[in-house]
Amino acid sequence: MAGPRANWKGYIKFEEVTCPVALYTAASSSERIAFNTLNRKTGNRVKREFIDSETGDPVEREDQVKGYEVENGQYVVLEADEVAAAIPDSDKTLVIDAFIPCSQIDTTYFDKPYYLAPDKMGRDAFLLLRDGMKKQGVAAIARTVLFRRMRTVLIRAHGKGLIASTLNFDYEVRSSEKAFDDMPDMKIEGEMLELAEHIIGTKKGSFDASTFDDRYEAAVAELVKAKIEGRALPKKKAPVASKPSDLLQALRESAGIGAKETKPKRTAANANRGAGRQKAAKPAAKAKQSQTPARRAG
Repeated sequence: MAGPRANWKGYIKFEEVTCPVALYTAASSSERIAFNTLNRKTGNRVKREFIDSETGDPVEREDQVKGYEVENGQYVVLEADEVAAAIPDSDKTLVIDAFIPCSQIDTTYFDKPYYLAPDKMGRDAFLLLRDGMKKQGVAAIARTVLFRRMRTVLIRAHGKGLIASTLNFDYEVRSSEKAFDDMPDMKIEGEMLELAEHIIGTKKGSFDASTFDDRYEAAVAELVKAKIEGRALPKKKAPVASKPSDLLQALRESAGIGAKETKPKRTAANANRGAGRQKAAKPAAKAKQSQTPARRAG
């Protein structure tokens, strides 16, 4: 059986040590369920077509060209050979700029992972780099041209080899300030925080990717099967968010604290009303007893 095909072949270099390596895809979406777009009336597949936005006429591939919008409706045209000439030259070398502690890695910048394996002629140098990074607990930052773009790559020890993750550039990662702009300036303390810590402590575990299934893929597969077999389609209930007023009670229930401990106490007014009902019930009982012999006598 043929092995996986390398996505890229080149070299990895740290100081004066160089060894040939190859990149292999570490994550792929090819196994996901895919849909085709159909014509609802005929059931036939439809094809995508490029249309001139002004004339409405179809535009053939040979007439299509790249354009950069400089103003509203004004474009700079870029020919294919001009775009190709702008791509940085590649020397096929991952040049390590620095080694950084693994604790400093911000996963927000992670793009795509690739397995990095050695060529047969460079195994000694490759193993030296792998074991050295393992012992020091560090990752390597390197740069090279990958897939016609200059990329920054984070290299880490992974199993018997290395894993190289392409990184997003700083301008590609959006600031979190706007996302958290509406967060209230408050601090949770007391029983609520203690209960949250308790629940987190009881749910501690370790990461095992094999225990997580793709529920969307499974749900779509079940949906397709149900439609083929003519069965009723599955339905689901929408989750209800916890209200702030119910949050403490929800935490208590999650922590396993019984309802008896959180049952509201009877107030004096409620107790008096209950006593009044009991007192009122006694005369009614006496009246019932006095009526029964009368019926028997009759």
